[in-house]
Amino acid sequence: MGEAPSVSPQGPVRLRVGIVGTGRVGSVLGAALARAGHHVVAAYAVSDLSRLRAEALLPDVPLVALDEVLAQSDLTLLAVPDDALPGLVSGLVESNAVKAGQFLAHVSGRYGYGVLEPAMRLGALPLALHPVMTFTGTSIDLARLDGTPFGVTSPDQLRPVAEALVVEMGGEPVWIDEDSRPLYHAALAHGSNHLMTLVGQTLDILMAAGVQDPARLVAPLVSASLDNALRYGDHVLTGPVARGDGQTVAAHITALGTVSDMAQSTYITLARATADRALAAGVLRPKAAESLLDVLSEKDGR
Repeated sequence: MGEAPSVSPQGPVRLRVGIVGTGRVGSVLGAALARAGHHVVAAYAVSDLSRLRAEALLPDVPLVALDEVLAQSDLTLLAVPDDALPGLVSGLVESNAVKAGQFLAHVSGRYGYGVLEPAMRLGALPLALHPVMTFTGTSIDLARLDGTPFGVTSPDQLRPVAEALVVEMGGEPVWIDEDSRPLYHAALAHGSNHLMTLVGQTLDILMAAGVQDPARLVAPLVSASLDNALRYGDHVLTGPVARGDGQTVAAHITALGTVSDMAQSTYITLARATADRALAAGVLRPKAAESLLDVLSEKDGR
């Protein structure tokens, strides 16, 4: 592995930064690095929308060919979808675009620095910097970056550089071991993406019930539930499952079946998981849990 640029007492040296992928994440992180005083010198964009984002957030940065981005930069940020990352790295290596001593950083949650191993063999310095945030791809995201956790993974000798870059962008580095990256990313996707699915189903069901403005009902309830979950955990579980109200749960499942088989199936699965957690936390009594689980098994056809 090549030598990392030195770090002065005042902080890291200013780097020439290239951005590969000016989508929602790449354009914003590029702007954040520029805000921190680094020099964003080149970017690569494919779609028209990515070009528009680059024009808005990186207005003075030229859009150039992929290999030219790496040729001009000390730090190249690879901001592409998770599944596209291995192929991109292989392509950069095969085209001899990677330089020894150059930082290659990606923003994927799934991968650590191991995905950059082909480039490491050529002397690249690998960093995995994953912002734990949803992005709009607009200037709004720059303010949201302040205090945002980043899942950071790198070789030990590069950890100070990786964490310094995150701090400079306004984020808070959270160290994730290389072997734990898939589990780390699965947890975040489960909590964030599936929460949106759950809320979406809830809004649809309320509309089917004739509620004209379902978000008005859901917003305070879901916000309070999320706050309680983060603060107190399973010990503050409420609702018919936590109480063991099997007849009420059965009525819910029947009603949902008249609207959406998918929502009904989701409800049964989550009710069963909620019952298990409530039982383990001592919120749900074993006898009530037994009858409740019987209802869920019957409704699920098991």
